[in-house]
Amino acid sequence: MPRPVPFAFPVAVRYLEVDQQGVVFNMWYLAYFDDAFTAFLEAGGLPYAQMLAEGHDVQLVHTELDWHGPLGFGEPAEIRVGLARVGSSSFEVQFEAHSEARLVCHAATVYVVVRTDGSGPTPIPEPLRTALGRLSPLRG
Repeated sequence: MPRPVPFAFPVAVRYLEVDQQGVVFNMWYLAYFDDAFTAFLEAGGLPYAQMLAEGHDVQLVHTELDWHGPLGFGEPAEIRVGLARVGSSSFEVQFEAHSEARLVCHAATVYVVVRTDGSGPTPIPEPLRTALGRLSPLRG
């Protein structure tokens, strides 16, 4: 198996995502992180549609975010994705928003795996566990 690495996802900051202060409104970071996680799964061989078709989904149950600076309209940006921990039915993913060499925001998000039939939490299925194993931590 290849060595785990962080995953990077480019973001184009759109005008509609910027508030009256000229910076990305805080709610958009969660959307960026969601898009980056979905892209990571796809790149790692597990398209989200496949996971759903196999009867699994993930639900965000907790996120902590810390901002380190602004991100404005038109600035180059990327979201880096890393793995913090994997449990039996939940896992924690790390996200960092960067603009060039500058850290803008970092976050830790806990997801729980659920069945799409509404029966609740379930152990992490092997295809998802394998995909997660391809990620290294962003922070120690």
